[in-house]
Amino acid sequence: MSGFAQTFLLSIVLLMSAMARADDAADARARKVMDEFMAAFNARDTGAWADTLLYPHVRFAGGTVTVYPDRTAFIAANHIDQLIAGEGWDHSKWDSIRIVQSGPNKVHFVVEFSRYHADGTKYASYPSLYIVEQVGGRWGVRARSSFAP
Repeated sequence: MSGFAQTFLLSIVLLMSAMARADDAADARARKVMDEFMAAFNARDTGAWADTLLYPHVRFAGGTVTVYPDRTAFIAANHIDQLIAGEGWDHSKWDSIRIVQSGPNKVHFVVEFSRYHADGTKYASYPSLYIVEQVGGRWGVRARSSFAP
């Protein structure tokens, strides 16, 4: 490959990378929402958890696609008690969280989270994709896709 072609391709890659990571303020705000999401989930505060989402909210997990049209539907469908009873879940943590694309109003995160028992034993880990958006001045998780059941 010629020097010109290499330089051209490198320029395109750098430009695309800069465009994908366009807004540090958006990245920081979206990351804050991710931390609020996990904190509310771990606190078993369904209302606060619902407040970290945008609606309609979409979840891809367990071989199904679930669309929550609004906050009320999300709260009504919440099954955190089944997670506790079925798995002995106590809390979850982000193992890794990485921004892979961002713009002024939307950020895509590739994450891995783990589930823990009350004694601190990790019993499951799941790779996931979260999409966080700003709509009407408010940031929230619009969609998430995970390999969790």
